[in-house]
Amino acid sequence: MSVVHHRTATVEGLDVFYREAGNPQAPAIVLLHGFPTSSHMFRNLIPKLADTHRVIAPDMIGFGQSAMPTVDEFDYSFDRLTDVTAALLQQLGVERYAVYVQDYGAPLAWRLATRSPESITGIITQNGNAYSDGFVRDFWDGLFAYADNPTAEAEAPLRGALTLGTTRWQYVHGVQDTSLVSPDNWTVDQALLDRPGNDAIQLTLFRDYPSNVALYPQLHEYFRASQVPLLAVWGANDEIFGPDGARAFRRDLPDAEIHLLESGHFALESHLEEIAGHIRGFLARIPS
Repeated sequence: MSVVHHRTATVEGLDVFYREAGNPQAPAIVLLHGFPTSSHMFRNLIPKLADTHRVIAPDMIGFGQSAMPTVDEFDYSFDRLTDVTAALLQQLGVERYAVYVQDYGAPLAWRLATRSPESITGIITQNGNAYSDGFVRDFWDGLFAYADNPTAEAEAPLRGALTLGTTRWQYVHGVQDTSLVSPDNWTVDQALLDRPGNDAIQLTLFRDYPSNVALYPQLHEYFRASQVPLLAVWGANDEIFGPDGARAFRRDLPDAEIHLLESGHFALESHLEEIAGHIRGFLARIPS
C-alpha cells in the first residue's frame, strides 16, 4: 500500500492543501474534486493508483483544508480557481499529467486543457460534465435562473443546496446499497460548508457557473483537434449530471471509453474497485 502524504503549499499567498502519493518521477495524474467536497473524496482511490503514478489531489480555494479567504479578499470564479491549481502544479514541477475530474473539477480541467493542450495526457471523467446534454433540468433550472437574475427570491432555494439534507442526498441518491456510503462524507463536507462566510463563497460560484457552459464550444474544438484519450466512469443514476452527459463525449471523441455504473453522483463511494480497475487499464494504455 502506497503512503499518502498530506501537504500544504503557498500559492499566490494562499495555503493550498493537497494529498500526494507515488514516485515523483512516475507519470502524473491530478485528481480534481467536486462540490461540496474536497480531496477527501479521493482518500481511497489514491493508494490504488500510486504504485504506477504520481498522484496529486488538491483542495480548491474555499474547500477542504485549503485557505478560505472571504469573497472580498479573493475573486471566487472558476477562472481564478484554475489559476491557483495551475500555479500549484507548476510549483510542484508537474508539466504533463492525466486528470480525473468530478463535478466542479471538470470546469477546472477544461480550462487547464484549453489553456495548455500539450499538458494533458488523458482525461478520466466521473460525472464531470462537458455538454449541455448532461444537465438534469430539475436540478439546474433554479441555479441558472439565479445566475441570470440573482435576487433574494431566486437565492433562497439555492441556499438549500448548502444544507446537510442536500449534502447527504448527493452521496446516497441513485446508490443501490447505501450502506456502502460512509456518513463521514457528508459529516466532513457539511462541517466545512457551515464555516462562517462559506455560504457567500458557494453562492458566488453558483452565479459564475454559466461561464463553464460558455466554454463548451472551445472545449469541444479542443476535443476534436486533440483526440485526447478519455475514459468516462459515470454514475448513471445521477440526478445532477445524467448519463447523456457521458454519452455526449463520443460526439467529439469517437474512441472515448464509456462505462455507466449503477450509482449516483459520488460513484467512487459505491464502485471504488470497479472504477479503479477501469482507470488503471486506461492509464496503462495511454502514452505518458
